[in-house]
Amino acid sequence: MAERGEETATKNADVVVVGAGPGGCVLSYLLARSGVETVLLERHSDLDREFRGYLFQPLVLRLFDQIDILDDVRSLDHDEVRRPALTVFGHSHEVVDFSRLSSPYEYGILMEQPPLLRLLIDRANEFENFEFRPATTVSDLLREDDTVVGVRGTDRERDEEIELRSRLVVGADGRYSTVRETAGIDAGPLDSKVELLWFKLPADAVQSAAQGRIESEGIVLYFGLGEEEAQAGWFIEKGTYPEIRERGIDHLRRNVGAVEPTLARHLTSFDQCSLLHIEPGISEKWVDDGLLLLGDAAHVASPVGGQGNGLAIQDAVVAHSTIVNALDGSGSGTIPRARLGRFESVRRPAVEEVVRLQRRGERALSWYVLHRDSIPGWVAAPLARTLFTVAPKTPGFWRAWETFALGDREISVDTEAFRS
Repeated sequence: MAERGEETATKNADVVVVGAGPGGCVLSYLLARSGVETVLLERHSDLDREFRGYLFQPLVLRLFDQIDILDDVRSLDHDEVRRPALTVFGHSHEVVDFSRLSSPYEYGILMEQPPLLRLLIDRANEFENFEFRPATTVSDLLREDDTVVGVRGTDRERDEEIELRSRLVVGADGRYSTVRETAGIDAGPLDSKVELLWFKLPADAVQSAAQGRIESEGIVLYFGLGEEEAQAGWFIEKGTYPEIRERGIDHLRRNVGAVEPTLARHLTSFDQCSLLHIEPGISEKWVDDGLLLLGDAAHVASPVGGQGNGLAIQDAVVAHSTIVNALDGSGSGTIPRARLGRFESVRRPAVEEVVRLQRRGERALSWYVLHRDSIPGWVAAPLARTLFTVAPKTPGFWRAWETFALGDREISVDTEAFRS
């Protein structure tokens, strides 16, 4: 084998997808099934890492059904949620009811991402025109005359520098996207005053598919992820996690236990914890000559409403049809921005609407997290109970909820592009 730096391996493909998250994997599978020569790059050596999105809304199930993987997805370890519960100062409220939706997509799925990603890659691997390259770090974009013509990186499994030349590079590499940064595209960050402290729990720590609790001591949400694990989230003021760690796990356990004692008994170490920085944003542009950004690389969602997975997968579906049509109509060279514009024109308004609704909910949540210590319980309890009794009955609430659950109902998979 040549010493690193002495020789660069070069490969050509129609599309290079950077990032094997939900958006990148769905897009790669759709492109492979449509006869597009596709290379999927992932910087990690395997998929068994910590992901922060666990909910797959009904809109995703509809799209999975259209690409013939819904039954396979449901065979993976997961929990199904139909009526997530919310307890506010000791009183239960029914805020969301997926079972009101049309069958057969009247539920959401809660699951770890790695099994789903492996399923999508395995299905894509059934096609000779697809290649998955893990442990491959993209370091730069290849350019000719200000046009993106591929990527440069390092394949750590083969211990070699690589150049992948393509008609299109898709950046699906998350909120800290190397592709976006290298392209010089501003991430458009929006300010947030809270963060979400996740912690892993054994499955028996959670007795319902999804639950949220609001008490004077704080806000916690928790849900099952199948037969082995559960997940809980504790909202904290931005920047306070170092102080929480300094106070120790017993202090955190007492705070969580004041809201939900069952969870606290299973919280024994900070090794169970991971911090989600809530850093929403919408990038200034999503397409350029030879370049397309999707998912968190294009727009980072707040955790409010569980929209990250749904937005990325909807992006992938629209990107698939856009790319296939562009490849058919743009000769043999790099796909120009003009041919990619449909993707952004369709997805940006829908994403901006979701982010707007999320920001509204996040502002209310942030206010409570920041000010709850100064609100007497005898004031907070009746106000909160009234709010969660009245708000779910308003037309505005249900429009927002349907937007979160169903997404853009005009979006469907372009199955006519499939070769098999």
